[in-house]
Amino acid sequence: MKVRNSLKALMTRHRANKLVRRRGRVYIINKVDKRFKARQG
Repeated sequence: MKVRNSLKALMTRHRANKLVRRRGRVYIINKVDKRFKARQG
């Protein structure tokens, strides 16, 4: 999992990426290709 300040650039890397808010944090998850995971902050 990558930790980044901004997730906007990472969102465009795969079309199945989804932006999810959990416990006050912003995550990118991808059910198709699991290596595209990221957390903000």
